[in-house]
Amino acid sequence: MDSQQKKVVVIGGGFAGVHLIQQLAKDERFHITLVDRNNYNFFPPLIYQVSAGFLEPSNISYPFRKLYHHKKNITFRLGEFQRVVPEENKVIISTGELTYDYLILSTGTQSNFFGMENVRQKAVPMKTINDAIELRNYILQTIEKATVTTDAAERKKLLTMVVAGAGPSGVEISGILAEMKNGIYRKDYPELKGSGGEIYLVDSNAKVLGPMSTKSQDYTYESLQKLGIKILLGKQVKDYVDDQVIFADGGKIATKTLIWTAGVIAVEIPGLPKEVIGRGRRVMVDAHNLVQGSQNIYAIGDSSLMSTDPSFPNGHPQLAQVAIQQGRNLAKNLRNIADGKRQQEFSYYDKGTMAIIGKTKAVADIGKLHFKGLIAALIWGFIHIWSLINYRNKLKTFFNWSFAWFTKDVAMRFIFRPDKKL
Repeated sequence: MDSQQKKVVVIGGGFAGVHLIQQLAKDERFHITLVDRNNYNFFPPLIYQVSAGFLEPSNISYPFRKLYHHKKNITFRLGEFQRVVPEENKVIISTGELTYDYLILSTGTQSNFFGMENVRQKAVPMKTINDAIELRNYILQTIEKATVTTDAAERKKLLTMVVAGAGPSGVEISGILAEMKNGIYRKDYPELKGSGGEIYLVDSNAKVLGPMSTKSQDYTYESLQKLGIKILLGKQVKDYVDDQVIFADGGKIATKTLIWTAGVIAVEIPGLPKEVIGRGRRVMVDAHNLVQGSQNIYAIGDSSLMSTDPSFPNGHPQLAQVAIQQGRNLAKNLRNIADGKRQQEFSYYDKGTMAIIGKTKAVADIGKLHFKGLIAALIWGFIHIWSLINYRNKLKTFFNWSFAWFTKDVAMRFIFRPDKKL
């Protein structure tokens, strides 16, 4: 490392961190060290397809070291972030310590169980690659148990699935599970014919896909119902005890499977002053993503809470596009600082929101335009393939989707469990 280079430490290799690094990768004035608990980047919008066995984990993942092996000014460090020591310009991670000139926090979010300990312990989240593999294993093992039980009530409980959270993730996993239940599972498990079991999508809000247009919400609701999904809105989950999802109004659903997509919370950042931690544990930043009260610590993406953007006075939505744009804007500002130029304030450009419901059904709100059905599904597919991090992932995902489209089947319904942990 050149002693003249500015040391940039990036904690977290999600959308925000990766896009910032891409913009600085050719600027030799900076040496970037990326720290992540995993040795790979992954694409969260397609996590649900790994959970359902439609994609392999490698379709949406790529190793950091391979991604950056040709970049001389980028180093990767595997480790768990533990604490920042601002007064010493130092971060402590599980594999050592790092000093920095600029620290970039892009640690993202984790599942929020709202203090419900039983839900945290027994529900299956869908946030990481590990979660996705665990969910796939869990679903397949639960169905296998249903094939051998002789108790009709127990079989129904095994085959009933409750998805908590009717945002894009909840809608997408519900839709794909319903399509598999109506098609693939009938072929794979003929002994379960007529055994019952329902898929429920529940949310405390009054609408599915709350941030989207009324047209998208209504079309999604109708499409999910046609797939056989039972939608329960205005129903707040309060507990999960003795294989029963319990709601605030006293209602209950007997099930062995509670899939949790109902909320996220920012990852905790030990070492920062309490006064800079805002709603949802997000770090409060100025218009340049500089942490309030700091000179060289920045927070971007889901980790940050910015109130200076006139269109989003209460902070930006925790979406991929916000993270990508903030990462790119901060990279530009770091170059501007090095050049002695004025920094550019961040302003989010909303490129639209979309969600897929089934193989040929989706919704997309792009500006003032609304798309639904097959055309929206094609737009969704193109954008998601294009957004994958490299061409290997794009080609593999396109091939797997094409195979599933024409065969109406997938061949990745495996139960993989390592015998021991390292």
